[in-house]
Amino acid sequence: MGNLAYWAAIRQDSRALGWFLEATSGKHAYPLTETRRAWKARVALREGNWQVLQDSISQMPATMQQEDVWRYWRARALKADRKNTEANTLLIPLSREHSFYGQMAREELGVMLSVPAAEYQIGPQEIRVMEQNPGIRRALVLYRLNQRVEANREWAWTVQHFSDEQLLAASRVAQRYGIYDRAINTAIRTVSRHDFSLRYLAPYREQMRAVLQQNQLDEAFVYGLIRQESRFIADIKSGAGAAGLMQLMPATAKWVAGKLGVQDFRSNLITDINTNLQLGTYYLKHVLDQLDDQPLLAAAAYNAGPGRARQWKDTRPLEGAIYAETIPFNETRDYVKVVLSNSMYYANNFGHKNKPTLKQRLGTVAPKR
Repeated sequence: MGNLAYWAAIRQDSRALGWFLEATSGKHAYPLTETRRAWKARVALREGNWQVLQDSISQMPATMQQEDVWRYWRARALKADRKNTEANTLLIPLSREHSFYGQMAREELGVMLSVPAAEYQIGPQEIRVMEQNPGIRRALVLYRLNQRVEANREWAWTVQHFSDEQLLAASRVAQRYGIYDRAINTAIRTVSRHDFSLRYLAPYREQMRAVLQQNQLDEAFVYGLIRQESRFIADIKSGAGAAGLMQLMPATAKWVAGKLGVQDFRSNLITDINTNLQLGTYYLKHVLDQLDDQPLLAAAAYNAGPGRARQWKDTRPLEGAIYAETIPFNETRDYVKVVLSNSMYYANNFGHKNKPTLKQRLGTVAPKR
């Protein structure tokens, strides 16, 4: 019965919750794995059964209960039960974390996103010293030789025991040499001293402006998506064949090129920065138009396809955060959270006025038609 409930949950079958309850009650209760415990909680969340959600989270192993996702949803369940003091005890420490659910907790407490100014200003001398670090120098040579795998290993080995100050200096070096993925990945390793301009780099803004205006897209959302797709590596290719900043599949790029009337389009043009941005932003706008102009659904569609994004809707209106948490694909579920979270930080860094909250970005997902 537990397996049946799990597979029903993955398929978003409304019978899943009843089967989970049947499987976990009585003297012959079915022992649930952590994955199945998580899906029991997600099914209760999707069905709006806050009490079962509370019970499901309380039955998780202690380490699992401490994950940000379950601390947040436990707090929401407590609020639904009018236990606001207990809920805030969970939300307050969570709100200090730089994550999707940290931002959600902050908004639940009535606080908008704000990030600290760079606490540690890296000086030119510190950057010069870091450039002379033997491991960093070896990595830079490997990057110049286009030996990216070996360069990444050398870089990771070199920075593994760096202090926050050293990490930020190394991040600036990577930024200087256009190795944006290392700049970001190094900056996010800091523990107490952070620089959010490094964590959320925004290269290619000049090239981006025209295509954003042409397609009427939100700059913060597009940057949030590209950061997750490619970490701004212009010539990156995935194992599945997606390429470039916006990770376009060749068939998608060819279709968009036809729509735009691009003459003599060739697949090797996908990694050209301007071409990739032109095609990718057009496709993203197309997806948004298809999906109620909702960034949440567009992000899900960009990762898993528009058909699946529609399929994951419910027969009734669904809070965007609940839609996101109950996406059946692990990769897509994490992807949409990161993209929307990224968007908040970019909007903040760009100084956008009247920027929407994360909850507003998530919105309410309309029922299936």
